[in-house]
Formats: sequence, C-alpha cells, structure tokens
Amino acid sequence: MASYRETLETRPITPAVAPGEIRDSLPAEAPEDGEPLDRILADLDRVVLPGIVHWGHPAFLGYFGSTSNGPALLGEMAAAALNVSAMTWKTSPAATELETVVLEWIRRMMGLPDELTGVVYDTASVAVVHALAAARELAAKDIRRRGLAGRTDLSAMRVYASDQAHHSLEKAMVLLGLGEENAVRVGTDGAFRMDPRLLERRMVDDARSGLLPLAVVATVGTTSTASIDAVKEIAEISRSHGAWLHVDAAYGGAISLLPERRAETEGMALADSLVVNPHKWMFVPLDFSALYVRRPQLLRAVFAREAEYLRGDAGAGAPGSGAVDYMDFGIQLGRRFRALKAWMVFRAFGRRGIADRIREHCRLAAHLAGNIAAEPFFSLAAPVTMGVVCFRFAPPGMDAVAADRANEAIVESVNQTGRAYLTHTRLRDRLVMRVGIGNIATEERHVDVLWDLVRSAARNFASL
Repeated sequence: MASYRETLETRPITPAVAPGEIRDSLPAEAPEDGEPLDRILADLDRVVLPGIVHWGHPAFLGYFGSTSNGPALLGEMAAAALNVSAMTWKTSPAATELETVVLEWIRRMMGLPDELTGVVYDTASVAVVHALAAARELAAKDIRRRGLAGRTDLSAMRVYASDQAHHSLEKAMVLLGLGEENAVRVGTDGAFRMDPRLLERRMVDDARSGLLPLAVVATVGTTSTASIDAVKEIAEISRSHGAWLHVDAAYGGAISLLPERRAETEGMALADSLVVNPHKWMFVPLDFSALYVRRPQLLRAVFAREAEYLRGDAGAGAPGSGAVDYMDFGIQLGRRFRALKAWMVFRAFGRRGIADRIREHCRLAAHLAGNIAAEPFFSLAAPVTMGVVCFRFAPPGMDAVAADRANEAIVESVNQTGRAYLTHTRLRDRLVMRVGIGNIATEERHVDVLWDLVRSAARNFASL
C-alpha cells in the first residue's frame, strides 16, 4: 500500500485491458488447498493492478472526487483488524458511540440543527430509500404491516425532483413499490436549478387528480453541474402540500464547511431528511454516507425488528436508554465500523483543514473555467459553483450533432492517454465535457495537464 501511494502519480490512470482479460487470467475454480501469501501478493501486482482505474490519481478528474489518505488507510486497517459488527450497542459499544460522535461532528461542521439525528449507510442511493420509506410510513399509515398491494384506501404517491437530480430516485421508487412513473422530474432554470414555479404547478395538478404528493427531493450539488436548488423556497412549497422534504447534499453539503458559503446552504436546516457523503468531499474514502432525519422514530417504526437470536444483545438502544441500536434504523443487520476511518480523518485534518482543501478545489475549478472562457471554440456549459466544470467544444460551422460527437471523442482521447481523466454528461440534450475536482492531491499543474490534453485533442476538429 505504501509503495502504491508513492508511485500512484507515475501510473497510467486507465488500464489497457480488454473485457474478460483479467477473468481469463485467473483459475475458474478456487484452489483446493491454500496458497502461499507471497504468490497471492504477486498476482495482486500481476493481475489486479493492471486492471485498475486509479481513482486516487491526482489527475483523475471524473465523477466526484473520492480520495484516500494516510489516516483513512490506518482507520480501515484497524477496522478490519477489529472486525466488529456495529449493529447494536452491546455488540460493540465503541463502534456505536464513535458513530454517534462522528455524526454529531459532521452535523455541527455543516451547521445543521440539533433536531436532525444521523445514521451511517454506505451510499446516498441507499440513504434515499430509507428517507422515502420513512416518508411513506408517515403519509400512508400501516404500510409496514399491510403493504401496498391490493389496497383501495391509498392514492398513488408522487415524489418530485429536478431533471438534474440523481437517478437513484427512480431506483428507490421501484424498491419501495411506489412505481417509477411516480418519480416526477421538474424542469430547471438557466443555472440547472429546480424551478419552484414548475414544482408548485405539478404538485397542485397532481393533488387535483387524486394523487398524493409524498415528498420532494431538493439537491445541493447536482451530479452533472453541482447546482444548488432553492431549498428554502422548495421547503415552503413542500410543507404547503404536506410533503416530506429530502435534501440530497451528497456532494454539495460539504460547501457549508466554508463560512463564506454557508448562506447558500441555509435551506438544508429545513429538511425532514438530508444525506451527505463524506466520501465525496470530506476526504473519507469509500464508502461512508450520513443520513440525517428530523423524526428518527419513523425509521425505527419501519425497520426495527425483534428476533430471538438477537434478544440478548438488542434492546439497549430503546428510546430513552442513552444507547443506540443502529440496526433498528435500516435494512442492514451486519454493519461495518465505518466511523473509525472518518473519526481519524476528521481528527487528522480538522474542520479548517478540510475547509481549506475544499476552498482550493473551488479555486482550481475557477482557474480551469477561466482558461476555457478565454479559448476560441470552447464555452462553459453551466455556472461553476463548486469543484465541477462543464464545458463544450463547438467550432463555427459544426452542427450540434457533430459537436456532440467531437466532445465525446475528445473525452475518449484524453482518457486513453492515461495522463488525465474526465467524463461527459448531457445538458439541454447537448453532450458536454465534465471535470470534477475533489482529490486532496490534485494541484493546479494536474488541471493544466488535462486542459492541454483537451486542447490537443480538439485540434483534430479545428485549428486552435
């Protein structure tokens, strides 16, 4: 691990392997007898590493940055050595109470109100399922016992989110039996923020049609552009319809650690539930997602169960006991000791250290945006609000479809070099390039290398 970290920047980011190549280089069956560890480690270098996309490389600028670091690695190693299940207080008092402490640290760093109580899951996609399960239990009583099938006393339940919100909403609707078609996508303004007027109109129309506005998902840091919805205004509309407000701050919630940016995220305090992923922009490695809920008793009402084989270790976390059984707040029974790595990262960096790095990422994004704005045939495709930059190459005389193909080809060309990595997305049905800056090791020189590679690839389509 130490050698890998020391040599990471010298490695090509993307592997030169074909589908099935790694699988075919390994035996079809597990060995009958154990093998020496040195042989296993040799195959780690020979077989596994050549097929790795190096997300930790400082010039990996795709998706949202997820970065590892020394304190986090030690935390992961310690958690693996301890190998406890943080399902009840009794099965591991330290794992449970450290989780509670870390969740409180995050809440206070973000300036969230005391009324919000947290629980750790793996990802925001899982967190939104739990949040909407709580909303469903509140809006339609007795779902836990009776379910949804065959009932004539329930209206179809609608959940609203912008056309830029994460696609995990539809997956949650499928899983909860609410139906994919009841995930309503609301149009956005010129800055790719949910349009509150359109939201209000859709909710009024649905209510008049006998449908139940169950919940609204507002986003702080959308996946494509890192746009921030008008959460305060959306909260007022949600409450006027009796709908649950879930705030997806998986990426952008971290911006609230910057005092000068706190005002942009004040609306988060109005949420019935809110998710933030410290594995995106608080430098905790995958995976660590924190869901905060205003009424944690609703999660317990949906998920708490008693089983005889757990009776000796469960129950300490009953309300008012001073302890927590986190298994009662979700579908998982076995739960990793995720809080340990987060605790070590937050102590090693401190709130100021995390904020300084977030601020630097915003500066690097602005630096790249300035280069793009000054270059002929390139333009910014969305406002730059955080560490995400969306831009498009479109020389004069090239039609929109041809420009889509050119932008996609540029992304592919840059990624094939192994020296930098970016992704693409679609905005207003046009393909654009997207850069996400979030690795603590990323410096201005890495951003400049990527920009030079983009410009070089674009010369295949126009004279720059």
